[in-house]
Amino acid sequence: MGVRVRIELPQVGESVTEGVIGKWLKRVGDSVEKYDPLVEVVTDKVNMEMPSPVSGVLTHILAQEGETVPMGAPIAEIEVEDEAPAQPEPAAPAAPEPAPAVPAPVGTTGVLLKDVAPVGPTGSGGVPTHPPSDLQEIPSPSRGKVRMGVSASTSQRQRRRYSPVVMRLAEEHNLDLTLLEGTGIGGRVTKKDVLRHLEAAPAAVSAPAAPAPLEDETRLPLTPTRRLIAANMMRSATEIPQAWSITEVDVTGLVARREALKDGFRKREGVNLTYLPFVLKAVAEALKQNPLVNSSWDGDAIILKRRINIGIAVAAPAGLIVPVLHDADALSVSGIARRLDDLTRRARAGELTLDEVQGGTFTLNNTGALGSVASQPIINPGQAAILTTEAIVKRPVVVGDGIAIRSMMNICFTFDHRIMDGAEASAFTNAVKHRLEAIGPDTGVY
Repeated sequence: MGVRVRIELPQVGESVTEGVIGKWLKRVGDSVEKYDPLVEVVTDKVNMEMPSPVSGVLTHILAQEGETVPMGAPIAEIEVEDEAPAQPEPAAPAAPEPAPAVPAPVGTTGVLLKDVAPVGPTGSGGVPTHPPSDLQEIPSPSRGKVRMGVSASTSQRQRRRYSPVVMRLAEEHNLDLTLLEGTGIGGRVTKKDVLRHLEAAPAAVSAPAAPAPLEDETRLPLTPTRRLIAANMMRSATEIPQAWSITEVDVTGLVARREALKDGFRKREGVNLTYLPFVLKAVAEALKQNPLVNSSWDGDAIILKRRINIGIAVAAPAGLIVPVLHDADALSVSGIARRLDDLTRRARAGELTLDEVQGGTFTLNNTGALGSVASQPIINPGQAAILTTEAIVKRPVVVGDGIAIRSMMNICFTFDHRIMDGAEASAFTNAVKHRLEAIGPDTGVY
């Protein structure tokens, strides 16, 4: 007799609280081998394929495509061969009527996407994970069967741990979450529970229905990636008091040095030498000199980050993605160029691992590659600032008592005004400016 194993969406990082089921790669009834790609999962960090942790037959899909699921929630069931004698079921207490037949035991398993380490004894949001013998299934009028832990107090504690999306919905609609009946793991209140409650509430608290598109309009449904980007940007714009500045940089020396090096570098290294590695090197050194910029807000404290991990915004077919150049201050210009080429290429191909999009402490966006000469970037939540490099434009500039044609570039800086003021922000942008303007014929790349 087979044993049904419940597959859970694994915890893939402290900052990732939920994922969107992008596409199921197996159908109900399909045979699945261990490590076979099972489902595509979209998070606000990266799109990834989740492999099956076991071999068997996919019997139930619990989370449908497009559904937002908290980390640790069950998403599917797979029936596997029972390789060991099943543990005897505990005797049911005496009752006036016969107890219903107990279904085959359901275990739980969690695997991380790609090569991320397995889930430990405690799952997402502090949800305890138990071996199959510690679980039982009971009928539920709202969900059919729900998994119950061995401790009622655990269920009560879990009921009062809410995901960020649930908390935001509660604040927006002035809801008391303790009054809602949770259908998540251990009675946890989920996003679906809140939305169901709002739909059942009077129309006054419901959002107005979107108007139907006119004949000359086309309505584009949101992709999971676009939806997550929108949520992140909304969070940044509403939670962070953002200030902005623009600084002119004379990069005539940088342009000449890169022009002199690019052909030989391409032959030796096999990658293009662009302006961005020079900028990244200057930014990494400036962050080391101005540690407040390499920090995050923590409510009653500012957290300074020891490592300098710079995220680079990349326009990919599915939307904006930000791979992270870890320990950028330890790399030379050539090292940055090689690593940057690899990250950018794989970001556009959708081949990044979770580690390569996590841990960023600062973000750089090369909007100049799109033709922009000035932009106002939005801070990535969890960081203190973001910098953009704009298009390099030749124009007349006053040099001494004369006028010369110089290659000029704007750098635009948005910063969290809770963490720093104009003086600290200007100290950082001036440090970047001075390093870029100091590049000359003798500047090395190794």
